[in-house]
Amino acid sequence: MIDALMWGTIAASSLVLGAVLSFVRPVSDRVLGLVLAFGAGVLISAVAYELVEDALVDDLGSPIVAVGFALGALVFFGGSLLIDRRGSASDSGEGSAIVLGAVLDGIPESVVLGLSLVGGTGISLPILAAVFISNVPESLGASADLLRDGVSRSRVLLLWVIVVTASGGAAGAGYALLADASRELVAAVQTFAAGAIIAMLAESMMPEAFAKGGRAVGLATAFGFALSALLSFTS
Repeated sequence: MIDALMWGTIAASSLVLGAVLSFVRPVSDRVLGLVLAFGAGVLISAVAYELVEDALVDDLGSPIVAVGFALGALVFFGGSLLIDRRGSASDSGEGSAIVLGAVLDGIPESVVLGLSLVGGTGISLPILAAVFISNVPESLGASADLLRDGVSRSRVLLLWVIVVTASGGAAGAGYALLADASRELVAAVQTFAAGAIIAMLAESMMPEAFAKGGRAVGLATAFGFALSALLSFTS
């Protein structure tokens, strides 16, 4: 469990890194869009080769994969609606809405990261890379928005530290609670995370990447996918 907690915290720590980068030097929209696209490609590959494929490899059947995937997407959709309502209700709730959104993305990813340690096979490098890389542009963009709205740097850092702590705890919980779980339950959790990630990519990450980075984001996404796929096949 300690290892899972450690790796979960390391993966999520890039949220703090993104915030610090936004303090040091503003990042252009084009660069941010390309980084978002690269992170999206990494996540797509991790979903395909690390989450859904693992759920299918033991011939567990499509119902588990389909139901888990659909539930993950539905939960993300519901959470996204809640974030929008909280964010539009008042300016003071914007920071909380951003934290909630980051947790909604990060918790399923962290649980799956902890699950990758089950069986003593070691940490999943593709999932670790996907979570770490994709967190940077999310934190960069959100931190820049918060700073423009007058939120102090210390407050911004505190918000991301909360998310990092929650993500590390989720990784530890994923390992502790599911280490002896049935293969079916593990597959359901993996596909739930996959559905939530795909919904997030389609709703926010990829549209924002194209809006900021332009046509070149297609190449950046493909390169991110290729890197994650390479890690999957060599790990």
